[in-house]
Amino acid sequence: MATVAEQWVLVEMVQALYEAPAYHLILEGILILWIIRLLFSKTYKLQERSDLTVKEKEELIEEWQPEPLVPPVSKDHPALNYNIVSGPPSHNIVVNGKECINFASFNFLGLLDNPRLKAAALASLKKYGVGTCGPRGFYGTFDVHLDLEDRLAKFMKTEEAIIYSYGFATIASAIPAYSKRGDIVFVDKAACFAIQKGLQASRSDIKLFNHNDMDDLERLLKEQEIEDQKNPRKARVTRRFIVVEGLYMNTGTICPLPELVKLKYKYKARIFLEESLSFGVLGEHGRGVTEHFGIDIDDIDLISANMENSLASIGGFCCGRSFVIDHQRLSGQGYCFSASLPPLLAAAAIEALNIMEENPGIFAVLKEKCKRIHKALQGISGLKVVGESISPAFHLQLEESTGCRERDVKLLQEIVTQCMDRGIALTQARYLEKEEKYLPPPSIRVVVTVEQTEEELEKAATTISKVAQTVLL
Repeated sequence: MATVAEQWVLVEMVQALYEAPAYHLILEGILILWIIRLLFSKTYKLQERSDLTVKEKEELIEEWQPEPLVPPVSKDHPALNYNIVSGPPSHNIVVNGKECINFASFNFLGLLDNPRLKAAALASLKKYGVGTCGPRGFYGTFDVHLDLEDRLAKFMKTEEAIIYSYGFATIASAIPAYSKRGDIVFVDKAACFAIQKGLQASRSDIKLFNHNDMDDLERLLKEQEIEDQKNPRKARVTRRFIVVEGLYMNTGTICPLPELVKLKYKYKARIFLEESLSFGVLGEHGRGVTEHFGIDIDDIDLISANMENSLASIGGFCCGRSFVIDHQRLSGQGYCFSASLPPLLAAAAIEALNIMEENPGIFAVLKEKCKRIHKALQGISGLKVVGESISPAFHLQLEESTGCRERDVKLLQEIVTQCMDRGIALTQARYLEKEEKYLPPPSIRVVVTVEQTEEELEKAATTISKVAQTVLL
């Protein structure tokens, strides 16, 4: 009985072969031949070579030189010869043992050494300890963090705010939280390094427009609109972002926000506004460039800023609509994976906000001092002032470059050094030269604060002018 069944199965198999399509049989035949070839072929061939003697091996080892792990760096590189500060970098600063008037630290509102901030930080230190030892999602959320987020949202008149423990990571985390591969980001060529790193992490399609050139931006937006018409299906799922700074770190200029908002609605894009310099500086109440221009804050999709300048603390924040901010709690890398902001710094930031709200006139005072020194520095032979007259951080660049960046840097550094010897602390703007998308020219950065008196502003302008004449002429 079994034999008959086996014969019947064999007959069915043969019949199936006859009924199978020709391409099916050819494909199976090729696969069978390929399997046979793999089974009987050698996996590799032994290369004929002559064995080296022990002496020859030792000679080769002695001759071999590994490539350096990092490129060689000169010992006189500025990054390896930093200035040492003793005491708080407030109005008067002690640098390398010399007491100077501070025109280098971003302590715009003079809150760094404020007794109220120190008292708030000390009380928080006694209550919570030093750090948090955990991200926000893993027992790193303290009540003081929620208080600070609530205060920031109310101060900026937005629905919600989120805080980060590191200022640089704020915008660098926010951009890739929303913009992904395939999305398009239009960004100003003068964007700071933190924005550049955020764009790099997003892997989006980056389109750079000339600094504050709205015609160039509109040209890129029109070109993209034409491309979208060719492939409407792809265009429907492609997000478009415009990323700018309120007050540019590298140029000291203010973005033309009203024109940007018009382009946003005309070409259906989203605006990300980085306000690390403009927050606590621009606007009647220090709310930044939106208040400066009278723009409805809801017209901006996301605002980010650090708390390391005007608030004299550490970290950063983003604010906007609730559904936008909540997304960062799930996707912001700096928020999800870094230990949360130490409570003492959060408490200090809250107290700084209290002072800003109690003394709105402080912003007008800062603006007037910026205008005063900006005017006093005009006309210095060999140097030009770069930046807005109301910017508390602006640049002094050489009127004419020597043609060599290294020589330009040395000339400017000599001016900084001689000014420090005369009691004025300045600093050169520093960049990672090999990583910057568009490397700014060498410059001296001048920072204005509300603590500097009229006499000190005049002294700084006079000192810079005399030193520049000595070094450059």
